[in-house]
Amino acid sequence: MKDLRCEKLASILLNHSLKVKPGENLVIRSNYNGKPLVDEVYKQAIKAGLNVFTHVLMNDHAKFFMENATQTQLENANIFLDTVYEKADAFLVIESPDNVKHLSKVDSEKNMQYNKAASPLIRKITAKKWVMTNFPTHAFAQEAEMSLEEYEDMLFDATIVDYKQMDKDMDKIIDIFDKADTVRIVGKDTDLTFSIKGRKGIKCSGENNIPDGEVFYAPITNSANGHIYYEFPGIRYGVQVDGIRLEFKDGKVVKATADKNEEFLNKILDSDEGSRYLGEFGIGLNYGIQKFIKNILFDEKIGGTIHLAVGNAYEDSGGENRSVVHWDMIKELRVDGEIYADGRLVQKNGTFIYE
Repeated sequence: MKDLRCEKLASILLNHSLKVKPGENLVIRSNYNGKPLVDEVYKQAIKAGLNVFTHVLMNDHAKFFMENATQTQLENANIFLDTVYEKADAFLVIESPDNVKHLSKVDSEKNMQYNKAASPLIRKITAKKWVMTNFPTHAFAQEAEMSLEEYEDMLFDATIVDYKQMDKDMDKIIDIFDKADTVRIVGKDTDLTFSIKGRKGIKCSGENNIPDGEVFYAPITNSANGHIYYEFPGIRYGVQVDGIRLEFKDGKVVKATADKNEEFLNKILDSDEGSRYLGEFGIGLNYGIQKFIKNILFDEKIGGTIHLAVGNAYEDSGGENRSVVHWDMIKELRVDGEIYADGRLVQKNGTFIYE
């Protein structure tokens, strides 16, 4: 039986997130498991007068390519898609894997080479209108330690919300941090200070991510000093890194340790010149998302947490740090956590304090 929630979500993606117009060119990029949502988006887009191209991804193909492609093949990885993506006005990316760890055994160096080769295509996406979402799969449900039905309910409850009201509510957060020069994060094994002087916050209320619910800033590249411990694991390329501890000096991670997969952590941090500097300071504001489920699209929005990304800064945030890496790491502040803006306590144990 047709799930009417797909119909509602498709409408949000097209009309709120992408704000599509008749005659525009839309690319739907999805794994094959996302077919029910792809179908609904496709039908609504055609009825709305759009030109639609569906790009179906094969996880096994990507893995095989990473492991076997020559340097020449890597350089030509996007040869067929360059023209299509260049002509697009809007992109919808639907993540729906059948195995979230299918790349975990691929050599990290090959994975990074693949991502470097793919970065021009990603830049084409982010230069246009774009939005990313998830579709429920058994792989996502298993990772979240839920049944598929429980995961479906959680996902649709988190994605089908009033994003216009969410946007209005974020103005109070913007008002606090846009005026601030320095931010200090205090928590378990954590005391970290950095500058956001002159930077303006970006409200994330359903334009690029569904679900959504964060405000983020680009820290001044050389400003971070102190140390931070992440209660939640960092996950990249299907590899889980537990107990991450980072020490910063003049913006750079000068020491990185972990309870599990420490070597992998440092290999990613050594990807390029920018990968040991902060690219993002994000404030989780979706209090409807409470549980960490090992899915960054949800986890970075958890109300009462913050996340700091090492690596690339988004250009629209004013950040100048550039890297092939953008790795969000989530800090728990709902227990014994504090955020200070220019020395004033503005959040305690996950709850904001307004003047």
